[in-house]
Amino acid sequence: MFTAAKLFYMKTVKSCILMAYVGVLAISYQSCKPKQVVLQPAAEVIEREAPAERVVAEPKKEEPKAAPTQPAATPATPPNYTFKNIQFEYDSHVLKTESYAILDQIAREMQKDANAKFVIDGHASIEGTAAYNMELSIDRANAVKLYLVNSGINGNNLAVNGFGATKPVASNDTEAGRTRNRRVEIKHID
Repeated sequence: MFTAAKLFYMKTVKSCILMAYVGVLAISYQSCKPKQVVLQPAAEVIEREAPAERVVAEPKKEEPKAAPTQPAATPATPPNYTFKNIQFEYDSHVLKTESYAILDQIAREMQKDANAKFVIDGHASIEGTAAYNMELSIDRANAVKLYLVNSGINGNNLAVNGFGATKPVASNDTEAGRTRNRRVEIKHID
């Protein structure tokens, strides 16, 4: 039979095992919780004009010419709103790694005109139900919007649309075509 010491020892061991189990569950729970994205306020961008070149005309011996009263303005390069496809992983609104460089370039172009408005159109491939693909395409468009807002673009200048699998750019019969259809397109609104 069990003695009092053995029962005490068994209860102590069970208590320790239970406490360890609770501790592991608590740690696991914290690591599995969805992470909340923290938006940091964008720093104020102050654009400074580059100093204009000063042109001084060399005076002729007959008629001296006065120097120009206003310096010549340097032409600013207009924004390029030709954006490439932004690609996503299969069945996900997670951006593919190669899309980061494209989004960084898009953010730089968008910052050239702080008042420009854009629409972000999300798309999906044919796999899944129509309702699921619609939700996925909206999530993809919102993922791009979040990336751009975190890059300093005003979120009020970005509208989001989801089209699901209704506007494919390639055949959904091949994996290569389905990959091209998992995309987001950004268009400038005139």
